Amino acid sequence: MLRIVIEALPLLIAIYAVVDLVQTPEDDVQGLPKLVWLLLIVLIFVVGPVAWLLVGRRSRRLPGMLPRIEDPAAPRPGGRPGQTAPDDDPDFLRGLNRPQPRPPEDDESV
Repeated sequence: MLRIVIEALPLLIAIYAVVDLVQTPEDDVQGLPKLVWLLLIVLIFVVGPVAWLLVGRRSRRLPGMLPRIEDPAAPRPGGRPGQTAPDDDPDFLRGLNRPQPRPPEDDESV
């Protein structure tokens, strides 16, 4: 059983590397074009997938690492500004200085 696992491990790593390569945006690929990385993964069976997993992708985050801190107001890939907290939103802060309308009181005098 252990022999099967040891022989299948390089194949599983190669499949994972190919799937990860296909799903990675072109901007995050570093060093070589995606097609060259694909050929490297497929043709150089053990070294290619390991090279992709270690150095091929620019913004790899390992489990347990903190996420990147980004400016929430910075434009996103879709062109929309990011969400801001209420205390960062100028419209919200301007609204704090306005007097709030009171709800109408029920007239219960009959």
